[in-house]
Amino acid sequence: MLKERIVCYGHENVKATHRSTLEITKEDYLTPRGDCIICVKANKGLKELSDEIKKALKSGKKVKIRITADDIVDELEAVGDERLTFENEISMVIRKSEYVDGRTLAIRANKAARDIKRELVEKLRNPEQRVVVEIIVNENY
Repeated sequence: MLKERIVCYGHENVKATHRSTLEITKEDYLTPRGDCIICVKANKGLKELSDEIKKALKSGKKVKIRITADDIVDELEAVGDERLTFENEISMVIRKSEYVDGRTLAIRANKAARDIKRELVEKLRNPEQRVVVEIIVNENY
């Protein structure tokens, strides 16, 4: 099993209402229009993920994304794709669709920002809230 850990923080403008994407960014600000962004000030961008994770995702492996704030946890599942480039240094996007660009981490997700537990989203609206996002790839499938 491969695991990558990203630490990020909440922001008062987190809405998490986007119906098809979910985004994590290294930016330290969030405008009210950023309805897919769930946390800011991430300690890693897509480009900085481990080579093992990138290779597994490029081969189409399933990925689990676990989002934890204090004692509230939510998870979503998606898959990698051979078209992934992992070129973006600032953000990573998980998509319900099959669209791929330089910011895409995974596609065909079973959740987008609007599907995240609302009690977790409440915590994500606090700029002091530390959030851990784990990217977990089981190499057996």
